[in-house]
Amino acid sequence: MKRILLRSGKSPFDVVPVEEALHRDVMATNSGNLIFSDAAHKILMAPDTEVVSNGMRTDANAAARINEEYDAFVVPLANAFRPTFEQSLQRLTRLIGKLRIPVVVLGVGAQTGVAYEAARLKPIEATVRAFCAAVLDRSATIGVRGEFTEQYLNDMGFRDVEVIGCPSMFLHGDRLPVEKRTAALTAESRIAVNGSHAAVRGGGLHRIITRTNERYPNLLYIGQNLTDARQLYWRDTDSVGGRVTEMPTHPDHPMYRAGKARVYIDPVTWLDDLREFDYSFGSRIHGNIAALLAGTPATVLAFDSRTLELCRYFEIPHRLLSETPADLDPADLYEEADFSGLTGNHKERFDRFTAFLDKNGLRNTFTHGDGGRAFDEKLRSLSFPAGVRPWNDADLASLTSRFGWLQQRISELDSTNAQLRRDLAKSRSGARGAARAAAVIPAPSIYRRARRAVGGPLRRALKPGK
Repeated sequence: MKRILLRSGKSPFDVVPVEEALHRDVMATNSGNLIFSDAAHKILMAPDTEVVSNGMRTDANAAARINEEYDAFVVPLANAFRPTFEQSLQRLTRLIGKLRIPVVVLGVGAQTGVAYEAARLKPIEATVRAFCAAVLDRSATIGVRGEFTEQYLNDMGFRDVEVIGCPSMFLHGDRLPVEKRTAALTAESRIAVNGSHAAVRGGGLHRIITRTNERYPNLLYIGQNLTDARQLYWRDTDSVGGRVTEMPTHPDHPMYRAGKARVYIDPVTWLDDLREFDYSFGSRIHGNIAALLAGTPATVLAFDSRTLELCRYFEIPHRLLSETPADLDPADLYEEADFSGLTGNHKERFDRFTAFLDKNGLRNTFTHGDGGRAFDEKLRSLSFPAGVRPWNDADLASLTSRFGWLQQRISELDSTNAQLRRDLAKSRSGARGAARAAAVIPAPSIYRRARRAVGGPLRRALKPGK
């Protein structure tokens, strides 16, 4: 049996409780990552092939074990060519440099502005060069998201570059049925909106969301960041992103207080919920891809090159956010959205994607297997947690779940701390080393953070008359 190691936060079949998922960050800071990693997992599940998630671990010291246990390392990536991802890219390059098995990259992208200003990426050029060289030493070609990234790598001298888009769009193979279910949006329409922190605060998307919320009472905001999820579940605003009050996931936002925000830990529940919506729009590319995969019409308000080049390649209806007025009515977006290119040319793009896999020695379930039936049946046999909702209630069940998990974590930390102290007592490190080690996991700070997260809801629950 062929064994493939897949770079992903978790296996699609891992059912992880919300508290644990947020603690472990199985979404790798953004739940959109799970959309394309789950799709890649399904696509690669050909007969006699086992796909294993690496849990985002990129320790170069594990290279010998990976060489021994796996036949290929497959790396789905999104906007990896950006300055804030440089250290992660360097760690990944160090690991790849020690591998003797094929390494295949699916859909990597460069991130800059919508004007495709490659000069902004000059500071990370050496890191990108090293990564691409290491990959191309172990594969036939490198798959990129779109036109901008292709040109970016071509200008560096790399020629074995293919535009394949993102594997998320091929979750259903060569099928992508998207159609408008209603002639026009009305005040009663169910609409999903999404947006990154940068687009909401810096790009003015918060004004569009506010106006839409006033016009459409059934609007739902779907966040994707880990900070969004922690705000909804723990009311945790203890981060830079967590303090952005314009985000509908912030506890002070009207949509939060109205319960009109979600974050999904598992793509399967995300898509299931979006099937019930009439329309989706916003700046999140995978938030809108999730809608399209659910058969729900969507429009992207492109805010950077990573979203724009995917929209252009897949012919997803889109506008530039910078050219979108604050008083936008999504009904106008819905009316102008044309999905004929998206759906009509999907098979051609799918054939290009599978040809890329063939060229790199990877079989896929749609050409060589059961078309993903086993994958889908296994998913449906499992029970995944629902989307994370705003924590506006203070009922006993809600408090019990959260405090139970916190108590377990504090007990585990206490146990670890006690073991460290015992180990220290046996060492010869002296009093200075003991003082340092005693502070490795300061239990009081854990308590204070827990108190901040749940104190408000608990106080409300204990008020007379509750």
